[in-house]
Amino acid sequence: MLKPFRVGLIGCGFMGRTHSNAYRRVNNFFDVQYEPVLQAICDNDQARAKSFADRWGYLSVETDWHKLVERPDIDAIDICVPNNLHHDIAIAAANAGKIVLCEKPLAMNAAEGEEMVAAVERAGVANFVSYNYRRVPAITLAKRLVDEGRLGRIFHYRANFLQDWTISADLPQGGTALWRIDAASAGSGVTGDLLAHCIDTALWLNGPISSVTAMTETFIKERRHQVSGKVEKVTIDDACAFLARFANGSLAIFESTRYARGHKALYTLEMNGADASFAWDLHDLHRLSYCDHRDDSLVRGWRSIHVTDSDMPYMDKWWVPGLQIGYEHTFVHQVADFLDGLAKNEPASPTFREALETQKVCDAVIASAKSGQWVEITSQ
Repeated sequence: MLKPFRVGLIGCGFMGRTHSNAYRRVNNFFDVQYEPVLQAICDNDQARAKSFADRWGYLSVETDWHKLVERPDIDAIDICVPNNLHHDIAIAAANAGKIVLCEKPLAMNAAEGEEMVAAVERAGVANFVSYNYRRVPAITLAKRLVDEGRLGRIFHYRANFLQDWTISADLPQGGTALWRIDAASAGSGVTGDLLAHCIDTALWLNGPISSVTAMTETFIKERRHQVSGKVEKVTIDDACAFLARFANGSLAIFESTRYARGHKALYTLEMNGADASFAWDLHDLHRLSYCDHRDDSLVRGWRSIHVTDSDMPYMDKWWVPGLQIGYEHTFVHQVADFLDGLAKNEPASPTFREALETQKVCDAVIASAKSGQWVEITSQ
């Protein structure tokens, strides 16, 4: 008989939906020892929370997260709210002995992240940060290829994440829907929102980043704030590009912007090694491009690996070979991995401490953009 995993989820937005869907689907496809129970949904808007609960099957509603974390019928707190709320909720949940799951980035900055790490480790509670792109089967396969040494010595890493949704000067900042362009809620702009994904994947695939030099730009300097109604200065970064050195000696280029007309969510990455290279594109997420220099010269070149066969990461749990999966499945994968780790007492990655490394890089990028200097990063 499966053990109940009673979830109290905070936040009814986009990420609340992805996490709720994952909890509902995981037992249909994965053999884990826990069964998620959607025990409570929490949002400061009672009507919104009630509507969300009815749609997703939550058993109860709360409007105060402080009450939620103290409930004895909750095993885990899942944080799906703006970044400025992560710190206080996570620490309170850990102090209450709850398992803590948190949307990315971990915190507003590394100083907050350090306190969150200390809290969960002091309490001895399981913890996890939702960097879902690690669980794209093609990316997980790429990780396997790197770990097996197939690429040889790594020379280069490059990644970008491009969008275009904030170009209009009429777009306001702040409020429920647009907190990502309000520094008071988000901490930073594309660096913490989009590049954090790129950085996390890079650290996972290629190890620690030792130093960065960055530039950022805010193209529209003032916007009306939805809460105050006043025209206020925009203090998040609309675009960011940075160079990096990894501890293994390889070099990297990262770029992100919300001002790339025509791109809604273009996330691409590539690694180049002495023996082989691979490349991946979110728009074609079930394919991994791979080139092995050791192939015979007559057939050497880029091949397209369709990551759907049953011996490929996660794919034995889904359909037959040739039928791909999508974005929402990455969240199912991370719930499955987390619950499996919980049963084995083996923490699923990334933990708060691992996600703190991404936060340190984000902080260094912002600091470098302000100073115009290279910034060194001290890893754990």
